Amino acid sequence: MARIAVIGAGTGAMAAAARLAVAGHRVAVWERGETYGGSLRRFERAGFGFDTGPGLLHLPAVQRDLFVKTGREPLEKLVDLVQVDPASRHVFPDGTDVALPNASRAGVTEALDRALGAGAGERWSALLVRAREAWDRTRRPLLEEPLWPDWQVLGREPYPAVGRKGLLKRRPARTLAEVAALELKDPRLVALLESHALAYGFDPRTAPASATVLPYMEQTFGSWYVGGGLRALATALYERCLARKVEFTFGAEVRRLVVKDGRAAGLELADGRVTDADMVVAGVDPWTLAGLTGDSPGAAGRVRGADDVLPPAAPSGRFSVLLALHGAREAGAAHRTVVHAADREAELTGVFGGGGLPQAPTVTVLRPDDPAQRPDADHEAVTLTVTVPAHAEGGAGGVDWTADGVAEAFADRVVAAAATAVPDLGKRVLWREIRTPVDTAADTGARGGGVPGPALAGLDGQALRPANRTRIPGLYTAGGWSHPGGGLAHAGMSGALVAGLVVNGDDWRGSQ
Repeated sequence: MARIAVIGAGTGAMAAAARLAVAGHRVAVWERGETYGGSLRRFERAGFGFDTGPGLLHLPAVQRDLFVKTGREPLEKLVDLVQVDPASRHVFPDGTDVALPNASRAGVTEALDRALGAGAGERWSALLVRAREAWDRTRRPLLEEPLWPDWQVLGREPYPAVGRKGLLKRRPARTLAEVAALELKDPRLVALLESHALAYGFDPRTAPASATVLPYMEQTFGSWYVGGGLRALATALYERCLARKVEFTFGAEVRRLVVKDGRAAGLELADGRVTDADMVVAGVDPWTLAGLTGDSPGAAGRVRGADDVLPPAAPSGRFSVLLALHGAREAGAAHRTVVHAADREAELTGVFGGGGLPQAPTVTVLRPDDPAQRPDADHEAVTLTVTVPAHAEGGAGGVDWTADGVAEAFADRVVAAAATAVPDLGKRVLWREIRTPVDTAADTGARGGGVPGPALAGLDGQALRPANRTRIPGLYTAGGWSHPGGGLAHAGMSGALVAGLVVNGDDWRGSQ
């Protein structure tokens, strides 16, 4: 039985902790904040409740596997897992309005044909058929196996080239934007595809073509809501860890990794305490990890090993407006509506190119029909979410979200954009709460409040994440900042991979 210290109580780190405890190890979690869950937080006021991180769950099989492998109670006995239908509603600048059913390829095809014109659904369906090929090629190395030592092979684009009658195959598309332009043509279909990348913090103009797996995953495996909000999922995982004798210490900031004889051997806390360990699992961003190991922040990538993978670029963040509304939620309202920006190029330049905040951003509107989120049936809790630049003090290389009036002014734009999705929105607001990347940084410790996206193949590995095994023996990483990347499913898989490496050795290649 090894003593294992885990830095951070995010979902990826807790997934690793629970699995390692079941394997017979003594596991202790050290969390700088006062609670567990990482980005899975909940804001409550006057009987209203809101998720402040992810609002929907995709690939629930990952969470099911975690709870089955760590105890006798399956996930569905611990949380109320509800499939959302329709999966999403999309409102486009020209007034087109389409609701897409959950986990139904034929239903999506029919809905798109009806709303966008004959042939639109078939073009979308054909694209997702090719996305499935990319998924089949990459699912195992990107989700179920530790990052290969020869990770460069994942830099090859798995999305297949589209043939052209009478000619040789055209050059394969390298970016998601190229896929959209070549195969979809209709600007509304292009917006639909690119919005999936944007929601994960990717710029479609630079994201690999394999980002087509993002809508494929959602359409194939469905979108799910957890009754009471996704915070309930974090609570279930925390309680599972406690049941498996994982120890938690909150308000415990780690200052330094203790290394003895070249191996990770414990942690030094900010209050001067030192705790010994045989192995350490770090659920922190690469810049924080670099500081703990004595590397300079600019050398964050080196802590992962010179031959592992390139360090991730500073990502985008999440901006949310939590709205308490009077008046009942109308019958048949969609749980999730995406209101698309009128000028997507300007939006992308603003978010990813330093061009400033967009005037009319793409807004995701979440309206759960959940009594636990509202004081009574005559009120409604609505969450508006936008992908934005991460926080940068002084605005250099991002947005200074603490500057006077910046957050309030942008919130006004977000609410105005969302008004097309919520009837009489402006008249119904009782109060609002604004959350910026600064709040995300406070919750998770991530630099600038960045939110990492999932790992993707292609583009020479630019969208891969650092390996779970680091250059320091006995030091492993879990969570969205390491392989296989961000998102609840991917972070959960990182915990499974770390447990596999610890239990089976560093040459383990994944479950067969």
